Amino acid sequence: MKHSLAYQEALDQFVLLWGEMASAWGINKTMSQIHALLYAESHPLDTDTIMDTLDISRGNANMNLRRLLDWELIYKESFPGDRKDYYSAETDVWKIVSTIIRERQQREIAPIRENLEQCVKTLEAGGLNDEESKEFKIRIENYMEFLEMFERFTGALLPYINKKNLKFLKQLVKLVEVKESLTGSKKEDD
Repeated sequence: MKHSLAYQEALDQFVLLWGEMASAWGINKTMSQIHALLYAESHPLDTDTIMDTLDISRGNANMNLRRLLDWELIYKESFPGDRKDYYSAETDVWKIVSTIIRERQQREIAPIRENLEQCVKTLEAGGLNDEESKEFKIRIENYMEFLEMFERFTGALLPYINKKNLKFLKQLVKLVEVKESLTGSKKEDD
């Protein structure tokens, strides 16, 4: 499919931006670029087109397409009389954000918390006989407490994201901004 020059330029910018942004979020750059390409396209694309457009290998394309399918950020389609598989992206931004939050929490936060719990068990197995071990245990537990609160926070927000409750989320942000402005002006007075 032939696109206008402006469309192609915007698409190239979007794919690069999406890749950089996702990398900052800890998501594979190629995976995010494939998603961006599919998100921008009105029609499903086959693997060869994705490979040619992004200049990536078949193995890289297939691996990242599988991950995107696993995350339910893209869908595989078949057309009668055509042996190729075609892919299209989830276009509901709310679902995309919800999925990314959920996946990052499962892939990153939960394993970190589990490893920190193991560190505490290791310290406790040593008897915590010295001050250094006791202080270190407290520091680890503080970090674990923060991660637990972060998980609870994202867990509490996900239903509102899933329901596309923009009104509630805007009110929540406004509440935090008001609190911050009050706290900030109070600090300036001190």
